[in-house]
Formats: sequence, C-alpha cells, structure tokens
Amino acid sequence: MIHCRSVSDVVAALRPGVVPRGGGHCFAGRSSNGMVLDMSGLDRISVAADGIATIGAGARLGQVYAALHEHGRTIPAGCGDTVGIAGLTLGGGIGLLGREHGLTCDRLVGAQVVLADRQVVECDRDREPDLFWALRGAGGCQFGVVTELRFDTVPEPTTTRIEARLSGIPFGELISAWQAWAPDAPDELTVNLTLEPAQAILFGASTLDEATTRELVRALTDKVELSAGMPYHRLKSSFADPRDLPVRIRSEFFSQPLSERTISSLLARLEGRLTFTAMGGAYNRVAEDATAFAHRGERFLLEHVAAPDDPWIDRSWAVAHADGSGRVYPNFPDLALADPAAAYHAGNHARLAAIKQAYDPHRFFDFPQAIQGTK
Repeated sequence: MIHCRSVSDVVAALRPGVVPRGGGHCFAGRSSNGMVLDMSGLDRISVAADGIATIGAGARLGQVYAALHEHGRTIPAGCGDTVGIAGLTLGGGIGLLGREHGLTCDRLVGAQVVLADRQVVECDRDREPDLFWALRGAGGCQFGVVTELRFDTVPEPTTTRIEARLSGIPFGELISAWQAWAPDAPDELTVNLTLEPAQAILFGASTLDEATTRELVRALTDKVELSAGMPYHRLKSSFADPRDLPVRIRSEFFSQPLSERTISSLLARLEGRLTFTAMGGAYNRVAEDATAFAHRGERFLLEHVAAPDDPWIDRSWAVAHADGSGRVYPNFPDLALADPAAAYHAGNHARLAAIKQAYDPHRFFDFPQAIQGTK
C-alpha cells in the first residue's frame, strides 16, 4: 500500500495495476488487493463564500458532512460515515436528499484528475468536458485517479427522521403499497423499505414539517417514529451502520412495479435482506445522456444483501430480475452480470468507450468489467 498525501505523491506512485482507495467500500473488492493507493491523506475540505466546496478525494462522508455543517451547507449523499466521497460520487451517489437535490454526481461542478501519462488536469463543463461528463456516474478509476472534487452545495436542511420497525404484518401488502407510493411521494420526502425474515423496516427523511410528514407516511403505516428538528448531518449519522461486516450485494433498477407473483416468490424464499430504495423526483428530472449515469427513468432500486458466500442472493436476484429493467447501480458492482456494459451504462456506453479510448487507450486503468475503449 502506498500512502498519498498530495497530488505529487499520486503522480509519483502511478504505475500499471495501482488502484486508488478512498473509503475502501467497493463491494467487488477492487481496492482491497494488489497495489493500493491509500488516498486518505488527501482529505482537505474547504467551502467558498459562493457555496462551492472543494473536497479531497480521500475524505469520507462523516468528515464531509461535519465540515460542510460548519458552513450551514451539505450535499446529497449516502449514510455511511466511512464511505469515501470520491467512489460514491463517481458511481452516482444515492441518498436521503437525492429525490430533492439529485445524485451526488449531479452536484459535482469540477474535479482534478491524474491521467495515465501522469498529466494532472482540471475538468469541468468548459475544461475537458468529455472527461467531466464521464466522471459523473460511470464508476471509479475508469479514466484516471481523481484527487479533488468540487461541489455546488445546498443549504443544510432541518429534517424529520423517519423509522418504523414492523413485524407480524403481511410483507407482500407492504411491498405493494410502498412501490405504488414512495417513488411518487413529494420530493422532500424519502422513505425506503428493508425486509428481513423477521421484520420490515421503513426508514427515511423529510424536509417537510412533522405533521405533514406523519400524514403522508400514513399511506404505509401509523406505527412510525418521527424525530423532528434534526440537522441533516445528525440524521445521516443516525442511520449509519457502525458494523463493517463483509457482504455481497446484487442490485437492479425497476421502472415498473413488481408483480404479485414476483413478490410472493421473493417472500417465500426470503433468507437475507431486501432493500427497496425510492428513485423518482430530482433523480429522474435529468436526461439520461446529460451525465454518464444513465438510470434516470427508474422507480426504485432493489438490493439483495447477504454474506459473501450465501447462494440465496443469486436465487433471489433471479426471481426479481423477471420484472427488472436490466440496469444496475455502478456503485454496486456485480461480477455475475452477463452484460455489465449494458447493465451499468445503458445507452451511454458508446460515448464512454470513446472517452476511454481518448484518455486511456492502453487500458492503464483496468479491472474486471472496466469500460473498454473503442478500437
């Protein structure tokens, strides 16, 4: 492992086969083996008067939220305090403010990147615009090593925390109600659903007032715990799982509801964890080709989660896949996919392949399922 504390350290360490690691949360283990560039030393965070935050690629979400809070700002991103900001952003970035403010990558306005030839470039809408387009959703370490990111932050809201733990209820009816309601809820309200063999968990956040939130969530249950007046950075930490257990995730987006037959089959074989994440809202108001993240018309994301060697995941994923869109979240890499390029990038793959050819024609940055350049 090579520990980097500056851009010059990254340039000096660059060689074939190196993999940058921010938070180390890649579910395919890409940043766990081989020659790793530890980016944690590049964690400086600053916020300008206009709300533009400059964040080192080694910063983790807990650091980011805390630093932005000092300025009354935040960005839409995930819940895990130890998740790296760079990897999350490069693959999209789904979170509890996303239906209101978009993906994490939608707030990205610029980045600094070390290319395969050791050239350090700045990219944004005017400088290296193709590279900037690709960094917003294609996935990590496809075109170079990102060392710094610049975000257009949003005012940090006061939120209402939402949680309900339910048992002894018909899970099938809950899934049906959730998938019909959550993707179409007001943008200011996100409620996700997790199912385990013994319980269902509704969790999310609202920037609406408590009374309005309670009335809206009543479409799913009356048994909900609301915690109003919570600053966003505290809300995110309250949902973070302190455990760092090895898991495997298979995911797929859905542009239509699960059928009753599929729901029944999923529940009959429920041995791990299913998590339904609501899309819609600001996620879907961006054109599919506006950024590299192509999944702009989906209603929800379904994750199948269990221990790495548990065969239940593949069985469960196959059941749900009958109703799926065939599209997969780039931040949940899945080595079992038959056509990863189509699953991760859909109609954006051809442009991404051309950008790969332009910036990394010799595949200096390469790994299983990496984007291939055009010939």
